[in-house]
Amino acid sequence: MRIGDVDFNLKEHTCIMGILNVTPDSFSDGGKYKNISQALKHGEQMIREGAGMIDIGGESTRPGYTRIPEEEEIGRVVPVIKEFKKHFSVPISIDTYKSRVARAAIEAGADLVNDIWGLKYDGNMAEIIHRYDVPVCMMHNRKKAVYGNYMAEVISDLQESIQIGLEAGIDRNKLIIDPGIGFAKTYEMNLILLNRLEELHQLKLPILLGTSRKSVIGLTLDTPADDRLEGTIATTVIGVMKGCSIIRVHDVLANCRAVKMTEAILREQ
Repeated sequence: MRIGDVDFNLKEHTCIMGILNVTPDSFSDGGKYKNISQALKHGEQMIREGAGMIDIGGESTRPGYTRIPEEEEIGRVVPVIKEFKKHFSVPISIDTYKSRVARAAIEAGADLVNDIWGLKYDGNMAEIIHRYDVPVCMMHNRKKAVYGNYMAEVISDLQESIQIGLEAGIDRNKLIIDPGIGFAKTYEMNLILLNRLEELHQLKLPILLGTSRKSVIGLTLDTPADDRLEGTIATTVIGVMKGCSIIRVHDVLANCRAVKMTEAILREQ
């Protein structure tokens, strides 16, 4: 898959996506990278440590988050994206579910849209992505963690997102899916999904896994958000073993090393 100016072999290698939240209230790093110089410095560090792409978000989507006006979100992310593009060549992902924010970010230089509502929140999102011909990651989400047949419904929900994208004219080769760990799922459901990630391959699309520092790790290990590195690495290894193409993390270096070691074992190198 081509993202920005970079060709990724998502079938043969798991790529690390570094998280850059330019927000005051994200659950584990809120307020750390609010100004452009802080954001650039952290982005540079993640790239140096092995991130193949950077995911920039201007609105926290932690549990119980408060939605902010689109103009405020645009004001947070666009200046950072523009400066990033001046200094770095790695692809930039915009973490938003709002089409106006996505459009402003793409025009500023973003190469991929990461939508936590899988094209279902904003009816204009798929059309914007098609118009600008960028890839999109569609995450599984729903309003409540209520299911009849859990795994079948997760897959069905993702298929709905895929269909929305295809009907809008988005090339199937530009679609990525995300199981949505931590979104509309109980603790037990998150563990089930992590254990059965391989079932998502029936959708025949690259899988992005985002578990970094999330509550499923905190609840398992009884640790706060800033002390979940080992748990995150465990989920990264599981993700690689189950064929995930992209792993979205805060702690890039440790997870890159975990990916490299896991891939070496799997390939007997």
